[in-house]
Amino acid sequence: MLPLLRLSGRSLLTSGPVRAVRRTRCSARAAKRVAVVLAGCGVYDGSEIHEASAVLVHLSRGGASVNMFAPNVEQMHVVDHLKGEPSEEKRNVLVESARLARGNIQDLSKLSVETHDALIVPGGFGAAKNLCTWAVEGKDCSVNGELKAVLQAFHGDGKPIGLCCIAPVLAAKLFPGCEVTVGIAGDDAYPDAADTAAAFQQLGCEHVSTSVDQVHVDQKNKLVTTSAFMCNAPIHRVFDGIGAMVRGVLKLA
Repeated sequence: MLPLLRLSGRSLLTSGPVRAVRRTRCSARAAKRVAVVLAGCGVYDGSEIHEASAVLVHLSRGGASVNMFAPNVEQMHVVDHLKGEPSEEKRNVLVESARLARGNIQDLSKLSVETHDALIVPGGFGAAKNLCTWAVEGKDCSVNGELKAVLQAFHGDGKPIGLCCIAPVLAAKLFPGCEVTVGIAGDDAYPDAADTAAAFQQLGCEHVSTSVDQVHVDQKNKLVTTSAFMCNAPIHRVFDGIGAMVRGVLKLA
């Protein structure tokens, strides 16, 4: 009887209504709504472009629905990325972040925690300059007021938060006792990584040493962190680590 189940080389078991039901069920399982918060455009004064791109690629691969946001504030400063020096130019974080988002981005003030299942913040110096003041004040820093409220709301609702590179400083500052990583183990960590890990401990948080393609999951606080470019590693390993972070977030969502 099996040949009767085939028509023009196609199995009736995988066509028509059955296939449609399978697609619907898969879509329902995969459609996690994730907010991504950017901090500008460029490693030295905004979001790290490769990290932001990797986050978006892995979210797309995971079937997530993504909305991007950034605070509508002036950057701490603007860096000439060719010279590696600050310039006198003034730029807006939301406007610059729109470059990464291909224009599809909203003011952070419009981020609704109720309509999202998870939050991810890529790294780059902008996370430590524009989203908070860690770059100049370390453990005594303050977090952008709108982002602070958003992070606390996600945390309070038990919704997962993914952070990479230097962005885990946001969790260390806001959630005492949490567990995060900025790497160090098995890779050539930049000097800032060890200093950052020590500052986390001063804030009462635990730093967990990981390699660049690993993540640490704080199950209690639903935090998923990975080192990304806090390690001097090949870009494909950074990409893989961010992928592990994204998958960890989607699993918890």
